[in-house]
Amino acid sequence: MNKEFIFFTYLIESYANYKGISAYDALKLLDDKKLTDFVYSMYEMYHTEAIENAFLDIDSLITTGETAW
Repeated sequence: MNKEFIFFTYLIESYANYKGISAYDALKLLDDKKLTDFVYSMYEMYHTEAIENAFLDIDSLITTGETAW
């Protein structure tokens, strides 16, 4: 497994915990909005910031379709 996939898995599981939902539901939220590939591609930014910043960005993406950055 590559580092991006490992981090993405960690991110989705952590985001799910933050939202109080299952990892399946967290991934489904991204899939339904066609955001999964974008969030995956954000490895360079998300893994260097506090994980909570990634959560806020994901929330913004899901709500508005735009990043919080």
